[in-house]
Amino acid sequence: MDYKQIYLQWLSASLPPELAAELAAIKNDDGAIKDRFFGELEFRTAGMRGILGAGTARMNYITVNRATKGLADYIVSLGAEAMLQGVVIAYDTRRYSFEFALSAAKVLSYNGIKVYLFDDVRPVPMGSFAVRHLKAAAGIIITASHNPKEYNGYKVYGADGAQMGIEATEEVVGYISKTDAFAVKTAPVQATTLSDVKGKDGQKLDENINIIGKRIDDAYFNEISKLALSPDEVKAAGHRIKIVYTPLHGSGYMPVTAILKKMDIDVTVVEAQKNPDYDFSTVSAPNPEQPDALKLGIELAGRIDADAVIGTDPDGDRMGVAIRTADGYTLLTGNQTGALLLDYILLRKKETGTLPVNAAAVKTIVTTELAACVARFYGCAIVDVLTGFKFIGEKIKEWESSGEYSFIFGYEESYGYLCGTHARDKDAVVAAMLFSEMLCYYRCKNTDLLSKLNGLYWQFGCFSEKNISVSYSGADAMRQMSDTMSRLRSRGVREFAKTAVSFTDDYDTRIRTYPSGEQQPITLPKSDVLYYSLKSGGFICVRPSGTEPKLKIYVSVSKPTQAEADAYAEALLSFAKGLL
Repeated sequence: MDYKQIYLQWLSASLPPELAAELAAIKNDDGAIKDRFFGELEFRTAGMRGILGAGTARMNYITVNRATKGLADYIVSLGAEAMLQGVVIAYDTRRYSFEFALSAAKVLSYNGIKVYLFDDVRPVPMGSFAVRHLKAAAGIIITASHNPKEYNGYKVYGADGAQMGIEATEEVVGYISKTDAFAVKTAPVQATTLSDVKGKDGQKLDENINIIGKRIDDAYFNEISKLALSPDEVKAAGHRIKIVYTPLHGSGYMPVTAILKKMDIDVTVVEAQKNPDYDFSTVSAPNPEQPDALKLGIELAGRIDADAVIGTDPDGDRMGVAIRTADGYTLLTGNQTGALLLDYILLRKKETGTLPVNAAAVKTIVTTELAACVARFYGCAIVDVLTGFKFIGEKIKEWESSGEYSFIFGYEESYGYLCGTHARDKDAVVAAMLFSEMLCYYRCKNTDLLSKLNGLYWQFGCFSEKNISVSYSGADAMRQMSDTMSRLRSRGVREFAKTAVSFTDDYDTRIRTYPSGEQQPITLPKSDVLYYSLKSGGFICVRPSGTEPKLKIYVSVSKPTQAEADAYAEALLSFAKGLL
């Protein structure tokens, strides 16, 4: 069927009133119809994410139920044991997050699959932890992470608590493709709102749907408390440290404030951003990567003379920070925060004699090389993986089996960090805990984080990382993005702003090509990514987003001074954008 026929099929279906009204309103707008029905919301290894609304290319009950039926068919194919192990479902504070979670639970229940549904919003790491703790076969987390308010999403996790791998995802997609969206059946559960499940840990909605809550919270907090590295310093300086925290209206509020309270650290919460608000009315976007996201937190910090500001995104897997300096408050990038945390963790483990001889840290290929410098200084191996935290999770699983390395820390430049193996995705709760602990440690050493960061730059060089996103829109947005990558490949770029390329890694062909024409195979998985290593040091990387029609360009370089590094990175970024 073409998009108009699919539209008419939806128009005649029994839909929730808000979706039916939306479709009726566009009956004479061919462009709007095409935008919603020309294609489907793609289910990838990171799940699916899109604008809320009616249509096959939107996030709604129909697309959620269809995806869940595909997942249900996959779990049924694994056998009765997997069905009994069940699926954990978590959700954040976005519009329809609970409703989509409940709808997914009812689809799974109808298909005879056990379900563990959280009794209230929980961050991604707690969902990942619950999959592992309950030995579930899979997990679903309803979230659009740090996207604007118009979005929501659906992430699927494997039994190891990491985002579902490529092969399993392909199987799920195969089942989804065979599913009639309007033939999906759900269990007749009476619950309809969050108040119907809130605080009902241990109760059931039907024979398959089990409500989980405090018992999982307690197990999670018990596990992450074991990751503390400086309890004596926290005890000595915790009462002298002031931290401002903002959950940006998201799911991080409960766990972050709980763990910091347990550490006896003074925390002041930004009241205007404390409660759930699916319009995220106090920020342009609930993304701690954007400077204005922490604006209210920084203003509050200035009034109370706080040492730092911590912000977490709606699903509590990313953390942004600002630190007090002589000039006010300075926002740290994800690369800088990750390097500081990695250095602190390795330093403390070395000081306490707990650093394994086979210690290893993991970073994505677009994350700063400062991390590699820090790791090697402590005799810690550093391993690169493709962008996406699932690849970090895969390394943890691989090393647990092989014993080759002991996982110490993993991070990506987009403000995602993981210490410990309790979860297999980014954990902003643990990141906030360790960041606060790090503040206490350096306070006891009569120094601060800015001095420590400058010390790393003095030791290893001044690093600058820049990135931009080029967005595409319309029904053919994904094709436009793909065509741009194809054109860039065909250019065979040899230099950027008069800086020569030492080699080019094409992860789509999995081939490294040198200017001489010599080629070598790449061992990392196939992915639509171009990575240019520069002869002067550093890199430029271009890749499509895994969840939306955006092409991302990353630049990382180092120079003797910060001003030189920043200027050099900007010039390279501008040149790279011009090639698109």
